[in-house]
Amino acid sequence: MALSNNDIFKKLRVALKLRDDDIVEICSLVDFKVTKSELGAIFRAEDHPKYMECGDQFLRNFLNGLVIHKRGVMPKKEPGNKNQE
Repeated sequence: MALSNNDIFKKLRVALKLRDDDIVEICSLVDFKVTKSELGAIFRAEDHPKYMECGDQFLRNFLNGLVIHKRGVMPKKEPGNKNQE
């Protein structure tokens, strides 16, 4: 049985002890706007009338923001400066 994007998102939220405010902040790191009400809809049970499916783009943006949140912004690479051994 495969996990849905909603299941993955819920598991990450619990494992990392993230609140709605944290998730909104993480998404803003990659210029992805999300509201607390959208998060509430994603975290609802599938049979709830206001349930919303977590799309691939939503999860991808959250994961990209999470990388920046945990590691920091990657430094810019200078063109033409290759590591040669």
